[in-house]
Amino acid sequence: MDPRLFKTQVRFNGGNRHLFKVRVYITLKDLKDQLNEINQELNPRDTRRVDDHQYARPRYLQDQKIMLTDNDCVRTMFSRHYRECMFPVIELEATLLRSPEDIMNGLIMP
Repeated sequence: MDPRLFKTQVRFNGGNRHLFKVRVYITLKDLKDQLNEINQELNPRDTRRVDDHQYARPRYLQDQKIMLTDNDCVRTMFSRHYRECMFPVIELEATLLRSPEDIMNGLIMP
């Protein structure tokens, strides 16, 4: 496996897990973009976008997750996972929401 890639699994809105790989040196925006692309491949007609994501830390209870809010959080996630490399996959929870523009375009005007 390429050392610059991490195996990651994501659950969109609590659904099934999907396995993919991410680059180690990415920003929060890059991660959101990559998750959006994965969702579009899985659900081509889905116009929702990733609003937030959480990282399930290894060795912690499943309900104790870290919200990824900035680039530092993303870097911390990778470095922590790298140190605790006995866990082969990074687990993410992603929330998909519709954009305000998409909601407005879907309205039927009187």
